[in-house]
Amino acid sequence: MQNLRKKFPVLNQCIYANTAATGLLYEDLMEWRQEHDLDYLIGGSDMKMKSFDVMLGVKETVGKFFHCKQENIALVPSFTLGLNMVLDGLQGEKNVLLLREDYPSLNWPFETRDFKVEYIDINERLEDRIYEKVKTGTIDVLALSLIQWVNGIKIDLNFLKKLKKEFQDLLILADGTQFCGTQEFDFQDSGIDILVTSTYKWLLSGYGNGFVLVKDEAKPHFNFKSIGYGSADWDVDKKTDISFCKHLEPGHLDSLNFGSLQFSLNFLANIGMEHITAQLEKLSAKAKIGFRSLGLLEERVVNRNQHSTIFNIKGDRELFEKLEQGNVICALRGNGIRLSFHFYNTENEIDAIMDMLKP
Repeated sequence: MQNLRKKFPVLNQCIYANTAATGLLYEDLMEWRQEHDLDYLIGGSDMKMKSFDVMLGVKETVGKFFHCKQENIALVPSFTLGLNMVLDGLQGEKNVLLLREDYPSLNWPFETRDFKVEYIDINERLEDRIYEKVKTGTIDVLALSLIQWVNGIKIDLNFLKKLKKEFQDLLILADGTQFCGTQEFDFQDSGIDILVTSTYKWLLSGYGNGFVLVKDEAKPHFNFKSIGYGSADWDVDKKTDISFCKHLEPGHLDSLNFGSLQFSLNFLANIGMEHITAQLEKLSAKAKIGFRSLGLLEERVVNRNQHSTIFNIKGDRELFEKLEQGNVICALRGNGIRLSFHFYNTENEIDAIMDMLKP
């Protein structure tokens, strides 16, 4: 991992603890993007017309990385746009279970449509509370972020798998934006029916790209109205023969943005997700022990067995500015300060942050 740090110049200037806001650009991707735009500069429309064919390769890479059939993948510009298109096609009156304090771009699209919405609070018994609510038989859709954006609480994926097995009619929709890129993930073997994500955070792919993964069993719940020339692969004769996921791709897909996604997935695969996960688990354990010893973590985080590398510590703007002066890049979120660590961070950096936090 130390050698990989050289590919991220920002790390020479600061302790970057803000991947939960934005993943870093690295030299390899920058060079690929420069070559892409040079080809565009020289090739003009010729280059762009050929680049449309690249999208099939992008889907193939996404499918291999996340274990999803290529025809069940839609490429979308962002999580938010993808989710809104998905929900516009969700049929019937649905009772939806959301988590209070979850990411606004997940909850708001449900709240502004004609769904009956119920909430549960996020605490150390999160999975038990979800199960108790679903067991009542009143919930049709469970929608949640796999990792919470403010405090990093991570849902137990094995729990979701068991939940889906017991309640097969329950539609489970997940936001993977703070999750994808943190561990190996087999979508087909998971309990999730639909996963929507942006990829500019832990997948290091830059802005303007994301994707939707869908299980075949979820498709009968939807009747999409969104459509465009892109849905028919630019063939007017295919207007009445549009596949499920192509309804979510009504227009042009940018070869720079989605090529960046493909490049970064290959970059992470070459590192090895098992190595990335091992590093993140090490950083998470060290940070949790350190922040807990200083009394900076919420009880609902302390009392859970597993956690991500996103932490929200108790602190005000004065402490935030102290961290900034110490060249720590982080964010004010919720009632505290959010620190988030990726594989390019080190245990020494966490030690340095601990020293700044000590009274």
